[in-house]
Amino acid sequence: MPEQMKMIQCVVNGRKETLCVDVRESLLDMLRNRLGLTSVKKGCEVGECGACTVILDGETIDSCIYLAAWADGREITTLEGLLGPNGELTRIQEAFLEEGAVQCGFCTPGFILSAEVLLRRGEKLSREMIRKHMAGNLCRCTGYENIVNAVEKVNRERNE
Repeated sequence: MPEQMKMIQCVVNGRKETLCVDVRESLLDMLRNRLGLTSVKKGCEVGECGACTVILDGETIDSCIYLAAWADGREITTLEGLLGPNGELTRIQEAFLEEGAVQCGFCTPGFILSAEVLLRRGEKLSREMIRKHMAGNLCRCTGYENIVNAVEKVNRERNE
């Protein structure tokens, strides 16, 4: 195997994957180009916009600045991995639709994954806590209020 290539094994959306990756390849490119997971978007490519957000071992990361080689032995979840066995949406995905928290949709996967990680913590959240956690994701369309409303709605339902 050439020096710039590395064999990795990881679990992506519950499925074990074995891939030979270029040591310079981003996790974003591996997920989109090799595994066809198009919910992972290429936005700024410097870790500022959140369009490439994925869940890695239970925490969100910007996959554009994370090397695929570093994913060896790790567990990765993309938006596709949240769907139920028959394509059912999660409660946070439903809330985004109910609250009108989507417009063009480019940033939506990153916001939903960030919200999912936040909600999994099971804490009662203030709007300020939600805003702070979601600050790593940028949106040019929605104005953020409906996104915060969706997260707040699901959090309230889970804590009643």
